[in-house]
Amino acid sequence: MDRKVRNLWRTISHGSGAEGIKVFAGLFLYVLIFLSVSLPASGQEPFYKGKTIRIIVGLSPGGGYDLWARMIARHIGKHIPGQPTVIVDNMPGAGSIIAANHVYKVAKPDGLTIGHVSGNIFLNQLFKQPGIEFDARRYEFIGAPYADEMVVFVSKASGITSMDKWFNAKNPVSFGGQAPGATFSDTVPRILRAALGLPVKPVSGYKGTTEVRLAIESGELDGNCLSWESGKATWARAMEAGDIIPLLQVVPKPIREIPQVPLAINYAKTDDARQLIELGVHQPPVYARPFMLPPGTPKERVQMLRRAFEATMKDKEFLADTEKARMTTMPVASGELEKVVQGIFDLDPAMVDKLKEILFK
Repeated sequence: MDRKVRNLWRTISHGSGAEGIKVFAGLFLYVLIFLSVSLPASGQEPFYKGKTIRIIVGLSPGGGYDLWARMIARHIGKHIPGQPTVIVDNMPGAGSIIAANHVYKVAKPDGLTIGHVSGNIFLNQLFKQPGIEFDARRYEFIGAPYADEMVVFVSKASGITSMDKWFNAKNPVSFGGQAPGATFSDTVPRILRAALGLPVKPVSGYKGTTEVRLAIESGELDGNCLSWESGKATWARAMEAGDIIPLLQVVPKPIREIPQVPLAINYAKTDDARQLIELGVHQPPVYARPFMLPPGTPKERVQMLRRAFEATMKDKEFLADTEKARMTTMPVASGELEKVVQGIFDLDPAMVDKLKEILFK
């Protein structure tokens, strides 16, 4: 028997009644603590065992957001204790605002619902856009698989095969999008029109990249603005055939695979134009593809999913699958996401008003 326990028992046996009761209580507490640290925890089942995690994608099937969600869903479960099933549901509408609202105010904060939406709508919260019922600062971010590198794609049939032809086009070049200010497909054409004076006709109302792609292929639209990763995955064969042309990079540094394609910032002739491109297109890609949980999700589950997300980004099988799909990972950690989203709300009010006028014009 433990020496401390023997001494306590001796005191109980030979001490006064009051002293014996006091020491007995100490002995009882000691035994409880001993048992709590000695008994194995193997009998406790992991929370996620036998459960299903649902990833809600705010855009239609077949596009870049959907592809990333399904790719991650195939691998992240094995990195979560209990190895839950992970499924993907699409909830398109209003440029993913419907899905963002659902994750924020309808989904239970139990760690079983993950949202994947267009981060552009976080900026729209700053503009007080009608229909937004979330506060982006309160989501629990778990990470992003990729910081978008935006590229302007046009169809060969449009006749716009160079920047000179675009600047001198007699008719505005039409670009498809979901909703004003909602995705890069919507914001990039408007920013370029305001900053560079390019003839642009934004056409919103499409559910996602798949619908925009079909409209371009049918001749209904001239082009689209989306990430290089999504573009090369969606239009690999069309680019090889020369039917789709990557015309302009809207990034701070050239993309390694297309160094011959010019950068938008190099056409800016004023400081205001450069600032518009930097604030409107260069910075937002960091938070463009967030995976997040509802506010109030238990911290231990948030941390568990963050660790699982980070592990997935390094998973050899996951990386092999992304390589086959021509998808390159460029992960953004949860802490960085939180930082840049907070930074949205620190913008100068005058610049906020200017961006709002441009993006919703």
